[in-house]
Order: sequence, then structure tokens, then C-alpha cells
Amino acid sequence: MTNHSRRDAIKKVATMALASTAFTSLSNRVAAHEQAVDEKLKGKINHSVCAWCYNGIPLEDLCKAAGQIGIQSIDLLGPKDFDTAKKYGLTCAMVALNHKDWGITRGWNRKEHHEPLIKVYEQLIDETAKAGFTNLICFSGNRGGMDDQQGIENCAAGLRKLMSYAEKKKVTIVMELLNSKVDHADYQCDHTAWGVELCKAIGSERFKLLYDIYHMQIMEGDVIRTLQASQQYIAHYHTGGVPGRHEIDETQELYYPAIMKAVYETGFKGFVAQEFVPKREDKLASLKQGVLICDV
Repeated sequence: MTNHSRRDAIKKVATMALASTAFTSLSNRVAAHEQAVDEKLKGKINHSVCAWCYNGIPLEDLCKAAGQIGIQSIDLLGPKDFDTAKKYGLTCAMVALNHKDWGITRGWNRKEHHEPLIKVYEQLIDETAKAGFTNLICFSGNRGGMDDQQGIENCAAGLRKLMSYAEKKKVTIVMELLNSKVDHADYQCDHTAWGVELCKAIGSERFKLLYDIYHMQIMEGDVIRTLQASQQYIAHYHTGGVPGRHEIDETQELYYPAIMKAVYETGFKGFVAQEFVPKREDKLASLKQGVLICDV
């Protein structure tokens, strides 16, 4: 064998050895991932998922997949879908406001909205309580030139009228914190401090906040310290990768294991719902990954 042939043979053997090592490493990672998926969740975090992020998947299929992953709830369902969730042993940890006249842009921060909103919410409270669920979402509405203090006063005046009914039915009205910088221009409840002041003004254990981690990272950052300081006013959490509201893995800027550890250490007993819009083709694999990331 010539020196040239010997060098070629050595290179070939070395290349095959590297390929074998790489394949073994990859196989081990895949096996470890599959093992992690098959393991039971730790039980420290109550997991939910927002139905709207999976509009392309029939609700029945989403419920089946959620149960297999270990998710206990489907978020943001209306009364017509309650029975589907229950069929698969799931709760709805946050009931939606699906109404043509009321929502994110038109909410409680205007006095002229209070009377019709109270009628809508009393009916929804009845439906929520009848189903055995406990949280019902609400929104401040857009500023439209209104200053923040006036917004707090108006929201509090309307929501206080609803609290005795919510307390009687054991349903918590939960206002969502949303960003007004990227997704919901002019929305008033766009900072945790504003939401906390509203909770104090209402003064009922049946009014709390939905702390959306995605939205509050965009508006104010300082996520862990803020949720620790505000924990008594938070009833529910939503996730989402920043920027873009996609997968919550290493493709975005937040480190969710540390955030979830902080949530758990506050003594939080509610639900954390995945509310990212998957970019990958296998949407349910992304959902499973998100749950595992948050399962501290």
C-alpha cells in the first residue's frame, strides 16, 4: 500500500468513527427526550393550553393530545365547548369572553359599558359556576385618551357592582395584562402596577390578574421580581416566546425554567397555560416541549 493510499484509509476510518460517535450521541439525545416525554409530570405546576393557538386542530383532538401530555385544562373556551373538555377529563382554567360587542378594546374602563357588561358577565358567571369552573376573563378596554387613574376608577366602579354576584357563585373575574406596544395598541391594563392598583381598589378576593409573561416581558421586563411582588393578585399565567409569541425554547429570550421555579416558590396553586403560536409543522410536539420546559 502506498503512503497516499494509507493516508486515505486512515481518513476513512477516522471519518467513520466520528460519524458513529455522532450518531450514538444523537440517538442518546433522542432516547433521552422520548424517555422524558414518557415520564409523568412532576405535579408542581398545573398545566393548561390556550385553544386558540391550535385553531387548525379540532378541539376533540387537542383535548386527547392534552391528556396524553399531562395537561389538565384547556384555556379560553366558551360554554358551548365545556362538555368537550369535560369528556376528556379536562377543566377550563380560564373561561373566555366570546362576545361580538365586548372584548379587549371595549371593556370596563368606560362607565357607559357597565350596565350591559354586568348583564353579560352575570350570565357567563352562571355558566362558569354551573360547569364547576372558577376563572372568567375580562379586559380593561382601550384608553382612547383616558388617563390611567381615571381608567382604574371607572373599572373599579363597574366591577365592584359585579363582585357580590361573583363571590356568591365562587367565580373569580380575572383581568388580563396585555402589551400595548406590539399587539394591542392603546390597551389600558398594560402594566402590572396598574392591574395591582385596580385589584386594591376593588378589594375582593374574586378579582385578580392574568399575568401574561409574553406581554409583560414586552412592556416592562423584570418578570421574576414583578411576579414575586405581585403574587397575591395573580390568579393565572400565560406563556409565549419573546419576540414573536412562538415556542418558549432556546429560540427566544426568556428562560422559562427559572420563571416557573419562581412562580412555584410563591406558593401559586393556579394554572400556567401555554399561549404561544407554534411555528413548527408538528404543533403538538411544540406544545409537549413547552409543557416539559415549564415542568420544573
